[in-house]
Amino acid sequence: MDSLLGTGDERREGRRKPRRRRRGGFLAPMLALVVLVGAIGGAGYYGYRWLSEAMKVEDFTGRGSGEVVVRIKDGQSAADVARLLEEKGVIASARAFTDAIAEAGKSSSLQPGEFTLRERMSAAAAVDLLTDPANQKKQRVLVLEGWRLSKIIPELAEKTGRPQKDFETAAEDAEALDLPGYAKGGLEGYAFPATYEVTPSMTPADILAAMVERYKQTAESAGLESAAEALGRTPHEIMTIASIIQAEAGRQEDMPKIARVIYNRLAHKPPMKLQMDSTVFYGLNRYGIAAGDKDVKSRSKYNTYRYHGLPPGPIGNPGDHAIEAALNPADGPWLFFVTTDPKKKITKFTDKESEFWRLRDEFNRARGG
Repeated sequence: MDSLLGTGDERREGRRKPRRRRRGGFLAPMLALVVLVGAIGGAGYYGYRWLSEAMKVEDFTGRGSGEVVVRIKDGQSAADVARLLEEKGVIASARAFTDAIAEAGKSSSLQPGEFTLRERMSAAAAVDLLTDPANQKKQRVLVLEGWRLSKIIPELAEKTGRPQKDFETAAEDAEALDLPGYAKGGLEGYAFPATYEVTPSMTPADILAAMVERYKQTAESAGLESAAEALGRTPHEIMTIASIIQAEAGRQEDMPKIARVIYNRLAHKPPMKLQMDSTVFYGLNRYGIAAGDKDVKSRSKYNTYRYHGLPPGPIGNPGDHAIEAALNPADGPWLFFVTTDPKKKITKFTDKESEFWRLRDEFNRARGG
């Protein structure tokens, strides 16, 4: 046994002898690693080609056929529009559109509105049509400063081909129009005069709501609510004053002075009636320059010859200059004004009643009376 296994000392010494390393001990694993990397590299190349084919963006070619009407809503992004176009079969994939519009640098050129496109268009062709203002389906409708609702609604009905009754019904829905609370549920005064682009899918409520939204933008820009408070007036009173200014003024430069006449009369001691012919005619649902003796006997609440203070609300829809004048009246003592020459739109101001009657005679002579 001992001769085979060795003595105990030899066994102990044997445990202390270092083992010889085989030649090439590190070489085999390194060769295996090189072979493995080479295999992965080859698979990566063909895998890359496979992934490239698999991830290729699907797109149609050409300018398509047929007709598809697409409506872009305010606030929609290029990605939102891309998904819409894919759903309608205009383009092959949303990705193709977002890539095409980014490459063309036209993402910011998308505008709300209705556009006529075609089915199975290339994404690039769809981008071209959607960013071309000439391709937008719309109609321009002009609403002038001072127009009453009784003028605006028939005009909108005529221009859009929608029933007038539908506009009248929509005008009564203050909540749907998102009228400000101080409007007291009435649209008169808050249908802002401007040029509007109306698309075929817009309902009468949509159109009127756009006018209210445009008013809100002007009111915010003018700081109407805080400025009204500084003047000791409500926003509704300011809009009523602005509507009178708009109706009475022949020229923009006269507006701040007319505003001052209104404020001076409202603050006058003893109390003084406004006596504005424009409010009388509004109450009578008529238009005119000078109210007659019969007119000023009207019992309408808009008859400022009969009642003190402001009428119940606006008598038309004022523009931004009239609103600005109502918020920033000129400095002066004037209590009277007369448009002495209506054709030339010349208006004169005074703080003396005797001078007022002289100006009144000048007006009568100018109109041949």
